[in-house]
Parts: sequence; C-alpha cells; structure tokens
Amino acid sequence: MNEKENKLNLKHFFIKLLGITVSIIIIINITYNILFRENIETINKFLQIMDRDGVEMLKNKARSEIKKGLAKDKIFNEEDKILLNNFYQKISAELSSVEKD
Repeated sequence: MNEKENKLNLKHFFIKLLGITVSIIIIINITYNILFRENIETINKFLQIMDRDGVEMLKNKARSEIKKGLAKDKIFNEEDKILLNNFYQKISAELSSVEKD
C-alpha cells in the first residue's frame, strides 16, 4: 500500500509541476507581449529605415521637404531665427577658441 501511495503522490506531484510550469510560461509570454510589443515595433521600424530602400525613402522625403521649404517666402519664423542665430553665435565662439589653441 505504501508503494502505491508513493506512486500516486509522485504522479500528483508531476501533474502539479507540469501545470505550474505551463502557467509560468503563459504568464511570462503575456507579460512579454504586453510590455515589449510597442518597443519591438519601434525597433523594427528603425531597422527597416537602415536597409537600402529605407535610406532611399528617407533621402527622397528629405529632398521633398527641402523643396517645400524653398517654395515658401519665409522658411523660419522670428523665434526660430533668434534661436538659430544665438546657436550659431555660440558655435562660432567655441570654434574660434579652438582655432586659437
């Protein structure tokens, strides 16, 4: 009788172990999909840009945006002009200090 009880207990143990293992795998899979799906999609979009077709598409998009900007009378508004001018002056000052060294 003792041997049958041991086999029965062992059988219940393995059934419970299998159930818990499957449950843990399902929980990890669901958590992974919920948390990382958006990040994986973003990474895939970035990697698609890095191939030849993506680079060409990016070049064409940049060219079309430059053409749109050149067609306008004014490219920058006043606030952008001030910011770019201040940025240019700061870069010029830093570069002039490098030339002196």
